[in-house]
Amino acid sequence: MMHDLTLKTATPADASAVGALLSRSYPALMGEAYAADVLAPVLPLITRANPALLASGTFYIVEAAGRVVGCGGWTFGAPGSGDLVEGLAHLRHFAVDPAHVRQGVGRLVYDACAHAAAGQGAVRFQAYSALNAESFYAGMGLQRLDVLSLVMTPGITIPTILMEGPVVPRP
Repeated sequence: MMHDLTLKTATPADASAVGALLSRSYPALMGEAYAADVLAPVLPLITRANPALLASGTFYIVEAAGRVVGCGGWTFGAPGSGDLVEGLAHLRHFAVDPAHVRQGVGRLVYDACAHAAAGQGAVRFQAYSALNAESFYAGMGLQRLDVLSLVMTPGITIPTILMEGPVVPRP
């Protein structure tokens, strides 16, 4: 694990740095699990920072040496619909710089999400996991519920793993 990691709550001012991270992370890491023709139309949609998440107070960035190397957050509202289910929170837009994978960055973000969500009454997390990220979420205690074809926009879909598990803040 790297020891020079700094976790911060993201703000709208972080949009450019988060977008740059997503553009470094998703093509490289998701490219291991998805065919190029599946990933190409999806990347422009998922490599943009989400302004609502950046303004939510529940989205985090991790910096190393002043550079954003990780991000992710949570919301009570379901992605896409905003639907609410009591006690259920949704993990959102996680990414780690390919040069920082398996160095504790994702865990740091998950732990921040778990502490904050549990403090606001969440007891379960749900995530739409990319195929390459299933092992990460499984390591956080989530289990596969289903494999879905997630509609990004009309005509653009991507296979996704719906996962769910208990919100477990670590000390």
